[in-house]
Amino acid sequence: MPSPSEAEAQATSSHMMKTTKRGRPFLKDTLDLFATLIVSLQLGPHKQFFRTFPNSFSTDEAAANLASLKFSQSNRGPDPREPSRVVTTTTTTTFSMTREMAKAMSQHFMDARLIENAADPSSNLFKDRGVYVLTPKGLHVLERFISKNGINSDHLQQVFSTQPICIKLLHLERRSADDEIIVTQSVITALFRRFVGRQSNYPPQSSSPQDAFQRYNERSKGVALMDVTEKAQPLLNKGQITHKHCFAAVTALEWLCDFTSVVGREEAAEMAAQFVRFGLIILVSDKRKNNDSAIIFTVRGSAPGGNSPVSQHGEFRCTAKAIYRITEEGRRVAHWDTRTAGHHDSANGSSTNLSTERSSHEEQKDHVSDGPRPEAKIHRRISMAEKMNTAYEAGERKGNKGNADRLRYILEEPALRSLFREFLRGNFCEENLSFWLDVQDFRRKFNITSTAQAVTPRIGAKISNTPGQAAMERHHESLINTAFVIYNTYLAPSSQCELNIDHGLRNELAKYLEEVVTSLTGKAFQGRVEPEQANAFNATQLHTMIRLYERIQTHVFRLMATDSVPKFIQTPKFLAMRNWVEDFEPTERDIHMLTSGPGAPPGLGASEEVGGAYITVSQQATEREHRHVPPIHPPSP
Repeated sequence: MPSPSEAEAQATSSHMMKTTKRGRPFLKDTLDLFATLIVSLQLGPHKQFFRTFPNSFSTDEAAANLASLKFSQSNRGPDPREPSRVVTTTTTTTFSMTREMAKAMSQHFMDARLIENAADPSSNLFKDRGVYVLTPKGLHVLERFISKNGINSDHLQQVFSTQPICIKLLHLERRSADDEIIVTQSVITALFRRFVGRQSNYPPQSSSPQDAFQRYNERSKGVALMDVTEKAQPLLNKGQITHKHCFAAVTALEWLCDFTSVVGREEAAEMAAQFVRFGLIILVSDKRKNNDSAIIFTVRGSAPGGNSPVSQHGEFRCTAKAIYRITEEGRRVAHWDTRTAGHHDSANGSSTNLSTERSSHEEQKDHVSDGPRPEAKIHRRISMAEKMNTAYEAGERKGNKGNADRLRYILEEPALRSLFREFLRGNFCEENLSFWLDVQDFRRKFNITSTAQAVTPRIGAKISNTPGQAAMERHHESLINTAFVIYNTYLAPSSQCELNIDHGLRNELAKYLEEVVTSLTGKAFQGRVEPEQANAFNATQLHTMIRLYERIQTHVFRLMATDSVPKFIQTPKFLAMRNWVEDFEPTERDIHMLTSGPGAPPGLGASEEVGGAYITVSQQATEREHRHVPPIHPPSP
């Protein structure tokens, strides 16, 4: 239980959910409400049309939970006026809506491709008496929400382990006032490169059926392409023409909804119309019948003039028969030709390409700052392959600092981290990595505590405390347990995975525990903490332990960086991965890959909003993919 020394502030506010001029809720509210709903549901098997769908929910369950849904979030930190005290601020958000409003909200979830009809995935309507499952995009959003808010997701592990997850989701930044995507040339370029992929994606002609994971993996490489042949027309003096790199309009809309942050086919069609305006795609044919209606989306913008392929307006036809083709300008923007030519270049070649790209990127920024209107900012982070193949040499010159940078990157990348763990296990020091990761997770859970639940109001019932307080009490017990599991596993004398750390640090931790345990229980400290002793710790004492853990964590990090990393980067498996990783991790070179979004919503604190794009990566999906890839073999001499 939190002690009296831990102050708690309750934040209470009320506001209506903001909606756009199109009538839909703002994207952030949509995603947060969706994830809160799913965490509160008990996904399980549901029957419909003589079939059973696992990990699903019904219309009635969604409507009932949305009628009374609570999300509590507690943030801990030192009191600015008295740093020795821990202040906890608990914010409880309550969503309340009628059944019809709940159904309308669920329709928005479908439009954004977060859920789909289990029996009929092609259906775009949220119906009564329906059964619904999460899409790969919905799982990605859910995983990110759980990770960001420190929510217990044990009841969802079955879903994450058995269904495809969108590994990389491209987010397009929006205006804070109306939630519209901020469209600039750089944003459209980033979106288009993700849309068409690193290479032209012609689906494999295989007779063997593919499972859901294989089908989704093929789609994630880029929109599915085909060749379209136009018959000869002798009367018009036209011969037979074959158009390469074509795709159906409907396929494009589905892909944009599934792999980006667009929230419906209408918004997807506008982005596709921007592709037309920027000269990246062009209409090949639209062989609809005379009585078939055509929905055409038109976008407008300024044209730079000169020889630029950018037009003042572009239109996209959303019909079942419309076929579009990627233009020569589109292939140039996608870097298809250059990638095909130098896909397996040497490390030195990669270094040259990287320096060229950096210089052009810097030139672009200079041009942006000098121009009359700000251009979009495409955030950039060096890809895994570039990091290993080019910054590798730079790290040699930086010595220990370079090894610290390498270690940070190893800890971020699931594939590298798995290989590093295997190396440490072979050198009998795997506990260093395990301790570092456990403390990192523990620190995150301590700082942020969240719960999401559907609450059934009881008439006449007396509530002794708020949901936020109850959540804090439960979570405090869990945190105390985690703290002493870490201590008894890695730091107690003769423990199972005892760390080899500085004697002074070990003595400081032991002395603090001896003082606290003796004062709380009156019993002498024997080197290990028993459950009844641990439960007596309050939040401020727990915070002190975390600070001691952080110092030990820093010591272990330096130990791995100076001793383990220099040996690891010389191993045949690491050297083999340097050559092999380019195919394993196809990362867009011009988009910043982030595990979380920008620090603040776009437009806040700036005089004028500029657009950008960033990618979030699903760690669970990446680790699962790594477990199923072929083993790495050392390069032949």
